[in-house]
Amino acid sequence: MLSLGYIAHNALFYRITLYCNCVNEKFTILTAIELRLMGFKMMSEYGGQETWQEDLYSLLRSNDVELFCYVPDGGHKTLINRSIEDPEVISVPLTTEEEGVAMCAGAHLGGTKSVLLMQSSGVGNCVNMFALIKNGQFPFVTVVTMRGEFGEMNPWQVPMGQGVQPVVEAMGMHCLRAETPEEVSPTVQAALDMAYKSNQSVAVLLTQKLIGAKPF
Repeated sequence: MLSLGYIAHNALFYRITLYCNCVNEKFTILTAIELRLMGFKMMSEYGGQETWQEDLYSLLRSNDVELFCYVPDGGHKTLINRSIEDPEVISVPLTTEEEGVAMCAGAHLGGTKSVLLMQSSGVGNCVNMFALIKNGQFPFVTVVTMRGEFGEMNPWQVPMGQGVQPVVEAMGMHCLRAETPEEVSPTVQAALDMAYKSNQSVAVLLTQKLIGAKPF
């Protein structure tokens, strides 16, 4: 069985997602409504603007976080867009996630609080650079949108999804998980307190139960 997810945009500016199952050269087309009933999130919904995401940005700003560095990711799109629009912060797109680790360390030396936003697949790119955080004893906070776990439909995302927590803990970082909207703000606040009051490095994992699974 070969499964493909498509998003089609037409001239009338409405969207429909088609999910095609190819079995013995026969195609079954499921509409967006049918997919939603099956528990899938549409791409327009994945990482969509929700109350907890707005609250999270406000929380980061109330804790004087002024540097937001990120590799573009749908799960972080509210935080990314808000940081771009906010004239009082520095919003930096990265070419690769490990650049953000070094950037956050440098920001601390300059007296600026920061956060690194990335997807779970990007954690694997950062392992060597995490040594800088550990040996330099830098305060560090990263917020990670998870793939490869609850409801994952892409097998290539599963290995790193399973590896995120063991990897960050092996590099001396604390790992906190948020699985419901109500857990996000207190979990990130705990991470900020641990980092900037106890000089710790912390990864906050926003799980797929929270953000939903992509259909690709």
